[in-house]
Amino acid sequence: MSRTYTAERAISPRDGSVSWVVISSCYELHLESVAFLAGLRMAGRSANTERTYAGRVALYLSYCVDHGLDWRKPGLPWLARFLHWLVDEPLPPKGEKKPARPRFRTKKTANHIMTTVCGYLRFCAQQGWVAPETVAQLSEQKYLAYLPPGYNPGEEGQFRAVRAKVIKFEVAVEGYEWLNPEQFAQLLGQARRARDRFLVAMLGGTGMRIGEALGLRREDMHLLSNSVALGCQVAGPHVHVRRRQNSNGALAKARMPRSIPVTDELVTLYADYFFERDQVPEAADVDMVFVNLFRAPLGRAMTYHNAKDLFDRLAKRAGFPARPHMLRHTAATTWVRNKVPRDVVKDLMGHVADSSMEPYVHSTDQDKRDAVERVAALRKGLVRA
Repeated sequence: MSRTYTAERAISPRDGSVSWVVISSCYELHLESVAFLAGLRMAGRSANTERTYAGRVALYLSYCVDHGLDWRKPGLPWLARFLHWLVDEPLPPKGEKKPARPRFRTKKTANHIMTTVCGYLRFCAQQGWVAPETVAQLSEQKYLAYLPPGYNPGEEGQFRAVRAKVIKFEVAVEGYEWLNPEQFAQLLGQARRARDRFLVAMLGGTGMRIGEALGLRREDMHLLSNSVALGCQVAGPHVHVRRRQNSNGALAKARMPRSIPVTDELVTLYADYFFERDQVPEAADVDMVFVNLFRAPLGRAMTYHNAKDLFDRLAKRAGFPARPHMLRHTAATTWVRNKVPRDVVKDLMGHVADSSMEPYVHSTDQDKRDAVERVAALRKGLVRA
């Protein structure tokens, strides 16, 4: 199907900041969608989130046009058909070559798209562009018989009743991916440039989100043993993570600033990177830490897309999947498995709720085998409880 609407990047002529819009094939702005995306920016969502949501909304609008639907009044039957279409319709090929096998969206991806569409329709209802009865059909009241970790039901259980999506696929909860120490070392060894080694080591050693790393500025790097001269009382080498708007769209998810200690090895890698960076005159006066050094535009802050391309190349060389967020899981899992207190890990990761720690506790096959064998030994009286 030819998409009638597309998501396009818009660059401000005033300050070079990036935003996203939805336009028709006639190059007309879809005003309701543009307002929705502007609302995301005002709420402090990252440019990467805005880009993703723009593409999902454009996909929904295109589907409605192709099927003769009024996007303001989709109705539950048609939304259910849209959900199934998302997994049944082959994805367009990447690049010019046609893949040997057609690619399809997963049910999990379809659910994510539907969540965005429902959020878009709710936003439009708040503005008076969509009827309230349309939005009322998108969710139903559900009583939580079993509470997720860290969820507060209220003193009288008043928060057990929640609104849940009506239209979605039931999917199994997938495990979170992380790298074991050997894989992490192998991935680091595949990085052939000092900048890339430093980025991989930074993510795997500090647990930063990729948006936090790409948003670092040189003033955030306090790598001396004593930073009092910089007006900072934090002891030892460390980096500061701060939420701020950046020209490359990178944004720290956590709203509270935090400092993260770093090792002497990471300090050395940073020095190697800056020696490499000093060879590129365009990067000399740029305040951002991670910048383009090997392709135009030289000196410009690295973007999410640049980082994804880098990890795709590293993963191909290493022979196993590797994505930036996997290194966040790697750092947290390594800390937990080495008996670092949970509250310390939570602070390092920039989490607010204790329940946010649950995804980062990974058990290995050896952990499970040791547990089973210990129970068997207890029953035989070979070890003490």
